[in-house]
Amino acid sequence: MKYGIVHHFPGGTKEQYEATLVAVHGSGDILPEGQLIHAAGPSADGWTITAIHESKESWERFRDTILMPKMEEGIVGGFNTPPRETAFEIENFMTEKTMATGTS
Repeated sequence: MKYGIVHHFPGGTKEQYEATLVAVHGSGDILPEGQLIHAAGPSADGWTITAIHESKESWERFRDTILMPKMEEGIVGGFNTPPRETAFEIENFMTEKTMATGTS
């Protein structure tokens, strides 16, 4: 079952996001194994990131082997506080393509 993660960084900025993205994702334009979607942008009081993974296990593997070790090391110019996290199992996953073709 697909798994969603929403991270909100109160007071977070685009510059912090970009530094963190490069540190965690390498070039910043390649998704890690198991991540299907990555979307991010400014929100009312900071920066919000949403990621969809193939499964909860995929998320946990990314979190435990890539994300948390990088965050614990400290990322120069990156987010300096932990995010508020919301996680959820995805019951319905649609994209523009699945809406147009009626498949999932």
